[in-house]
Amino acid sequence: MLLQKGEKLIMIGDSITDCERKHPYGEGLFAGIGKGYVSLVDAFLQSTYPEKGIRVINMGNSGNTIRDLKERWATDVEHLKPDWLSIMIGINDVWRQYDQPTIRESHVYSEEYEATLRELVLRTKPQVKGIVLMTPFYIEPNREDAMRKTMDEYGEIVKRVAEECDCLFVDTQAAFEPVLREIYPATLAWDRVHPSVVGHMVIAKAFLATIGFSYF
Repeated sequence: MLLQKGEKLIMIGDSITDCERKHPYGEGLFAGIGKGYVSLVDAFLQSTYPEKGIRVINMGNSGNTIRDLKERWATDVEHLKPDWLSIMIGINDVWRQYDQPTIRESHVYSEEYEATLRELVLRTKPQVKGIVLMTPFYIEPNREDAMRKTMDEYGEIVKRVAEECDCLFVDTQAAFEPVLREIYPATLAWDRVHPSVVGHMVIAKAFLATIGFSYF
């Protein structure tokens, strides 16, 4: 398992990461760390590797795009000095193009998304032991659906940046595929974006597999 004794993991992103965490720092008891995949990752790490004392901090902010992450990067990442960093962002960058088509200033198009993600990764990589890049997702099995198609394009950007910058990569969208063959999308997420606990477990398991987590 890649995370070692006493190390700190920051998981940053949008509402999927946030998931009702307590601000300003998402950690601790009583849902301080939120109710989503971050809390599941923390629970698995604490219960399976209690001797490591790994600290997980949730720095997700609901509604954020990559543009928002850049604005708060110094305070919410660099100032906290993580050993490991996980980034999952992009859903709102895509979604605003579809639910607010005429409000173009809220859109973050692929060129800005890629340039900003690469900038933040390169800026932070020398300061940490490792970065995990997770794709944004849309809980829709039809790859020809307009929003799913655009989300996949942003996922390819994340993969490209991960390869170029030697980061760990989690294909979150792919992790949903076997589940979506059996379960209707609205059962996992009524809006195809904000997942149920089952959906959050899918994300958590994909992340844990990537860091070499062993359940035994």
